[in-house]
Amino acid sequence: MTITADDVRAIALSLPDTAEKPAWGRPTFRVAGKIFAALGDDDATMGVKCPVEDRAGLLAAEPAKFFVREGHDDKYAWLRVRLAALDDVAELTAILADSWRLAAPRRLAAEHPELGLPPGEG
Repeated sequence: MTITADDVRAIALSLPDTAEKPAWGRPTFRVAGKIFAALGDDDATMGVKCPVEDRAGLLAAEPAKFFVREGHDDKYAWLRVRLAALDDVAELTAILADSWRLAAPRRLAAEHPELGLPPGEG
């Protein structure tokens, strides 16, 4: 099964208090006004929030799946994902939920324990 931009949209919008809003000519997904995911220019990639301290490990472990745009993502807690490299919808859901938790206000995240706590909060 190939993961598509439609899958990203459906899962992102299923997360609590999420809205889609275009930015830079591309769909972005926001919680409380903060972007937690964005589709890439080609609909074959997405960007998600990722703690900078976790990013290097992910890039080293799975370079076919994760990447950064040099000169653009370097300074931000952001990671790019190649949709075709994802194992399944469950993996996509986990990645989007992790990113959502990082962007969501603590109060909102606490109201949705089924989505877990942001990294470092447990």
